[in-house]
Amino acid sequence: MSAEPPAVACDPNGGRCITCSDEAIPMRVLRGGQESVPCADEQGVTHSVAVELVAPVATGDAVLVHAGVAIRHLGPVA
Repeated sequence: MSAEPPAVACDPNGGRCITCSDEAIPMRVLRGGQESVPCADEQGVTHSVAVELVAPVATGDAVLVHAGVAIRHLGPVA
């Protein structure tokens, strides 16, 4: 990945999810869609991510992923 999406925590005050203490991870959408799409993390590992909460997403968009679910659409990565 040439440009990294901004790092945003699930809970901006504590850096962790208040429900399960996990962190949300910024990922890049590899193929757009409205349900489950392939996304790559910062290491380039591909994951299937549910995007229904933030759909639609396009190829190249950045999303914040928590527990396999996109919880925030961060917009296109330049």
